[in-house]
Amino acid sequence: MYTFLNITSSARLSGMGGNFAVIKDNDLSLALVNPSLITPEMSNNLTLNYIKYFSDINYGFAAYSRTFPKIGSFTAGIQYLNYGKFIQADETGQTYGTFHAADYALQIGWGRSLDSSFSVGANLKMIFSDLDSYTSFGLCVDVAGTYFNRKRQMGVSLIARNIGRQIVYYTAGNNEPLPFELQLAFSTRPKHLPFRLSIVLTHLERYNMRYTDPALPTTDPLTGEAIQTSKIGEIADNLMRHVVIGGEFIPIKALSIRLGYNYQRRKEMTVETRKGLTGFSFGIGLKIRNFSINYGRAMYHISGSPNVITLTTDLGGFMKKVKK
Repeated sequence: MYTFLNITSSARLSGMGGNFAVIKDNDLSLALVNPSLITPEMSNNLTLNYIKYFSDINYGFAAYSRTFPKIGSFTAGIQYLNYGKFIQADETGQTYGTFHAADYALQIGWGRSLDSSFSVGANLKMIFSDLDSYTSFGLCVDVAGTYFNRKRQMGVSLIARNIGRQIVYYTAGNNEPLPFELQLAFSTRPKHLPFRLSIVLTHLERYNMRYTDPALPTTDPLTGEAIQTSKIGEIADNLMRHVVIGGEFIPIKALSIRLGYNYQRRKEMTVETRKGLTGFSFGIGLKIRNFSINYGRAMYHISGSPNVITLTTDLGGFMKKVKK
């Protein structure tokens, strides 16, 4: 239910393989999914995210940040997923025109620093889903906390995502659960090195992440015996499905080159006869005056991968120029 809330909306995060991070450099696109990263320096920043998703599905996010003294820093944004137009038909094949389907979420975020190292934040999401004659409304919150040591450029962040419930059901009496998830992120940038390492642990609320593909053979074609896997191998495989590894190479201040690896995505989406780069991702970021332009591409499947574009600008910089 409402699983679109967990789709990666930031090109920077997409290029690093995941949908969550603890990188405290005043990037509004990261603060949208980790509200404890919201800072006063983001005030008057605007970010626009667009994804050309699978099968002509369009996905996007627009958000604005503003800081109010003594209250805290806030973000406001809208997220949408447009599934496109469908032919309406019954079980006999008789058609009755077309219909559209889309999901929307209005989000308000708040963040505040407790001291020089610790910060907290929360997102409130109002969700509306319109699937032809079926509609649904829900409410949920994200709650996050971050520890960041600027001297060592090291951070840790914990978030509980999508805590809430359906208010209006698609069908009477059918209350479906929201995609709750607990995530932990770690990042570090060694001193004097132009590289940042990011590690994200996903679905901490659920240990078993393994999936048995019914299409895979269960017996050896030569001996006819059942294919056995070691217990240690199963444990290692399960643990790695919780891990997303990403990195940023920053040769100059205005340029970032990103790579990522999502083990779970590769295990579940790869085609055995043609694995390709499924599970890997890459991206690039450029800063030009008041603009930050980011591109990310995550390899979901050999049949296609979504391209993510994020544009962020400081509207306050334009206002200063106008006053001058």
